Amino acid sequence: MSLNYIKNFYEGCLRPPTVIGQFHTLFFGSIRMFFLGVLGFAVYGNEALHFSCDPERRELNLFCYNQFRPVTPQVFWALQLVTVLVPGAVFHLYAAYKNIDQEDILERSTYTVFYIISVLLRIVLEMAAFWLQSRLFGFLVHSLYFCDVSSLEKTLNFTKCMVPEHFEKTIFLSAMYIFTIITLILCMAEIFEILCRRLGYLTNQ
Repeated sequence: MSLNYIKNFYEGCLRPPTVIGQFHTLFFGSIRMFFLGVLGFAVYGNEALHFSCDPERRELNLFCYNQFRPVTPQVFWALQLVTVLVPGAVFHLYAAYKNIDQEDILERSTYTVFYIISVLLRIVLEMAAFWLQSRLFGFLVHSLYFCDVSSLEKTLNFTKCMVPEHFEKTIFLSAMYIFTIITLILCMAEIFEILCRRLGYLTNQ
């Protein structure tokens, strides 16, 4: 029984019931994780060390960097990927527990509805992540950041800080937006594929 449970969960996670779902999970999802894990570390790995406001005052640099980056981009995007995977993982756990085959998901209306709900939840989570990303990081990374130091300094309200590799960060930021948009398109296309295949199944019946 336990071996069947593990086998069904393994196959369910690796083989979604739709062609578009398999492409999204195996190919595009892997590219997205590789892009974040390898290139994200190269672009953002030493950002805190190279972020400079006053070379003589480390505490000022740290204060302004925390203001500039309230959330580390790599952490945000990693949480986004994990969160977006949760609805599908919950469904596949349920499918594995119930010993549901891949064909049953599209042939039985109850399972089809549950799967569509999991895809819709992915869409909602991706849209929320897109909005949060725009609020936290914007769409461009400028070479200069004006830090509000009024709580630290009595003579100054703002100080200029140098943002390292701002052009590379802008490219990477744009790529993450594009990945989110592509994921949204794939999720909507997957729902369309599900409805078409479900309609074809009902027609054959």
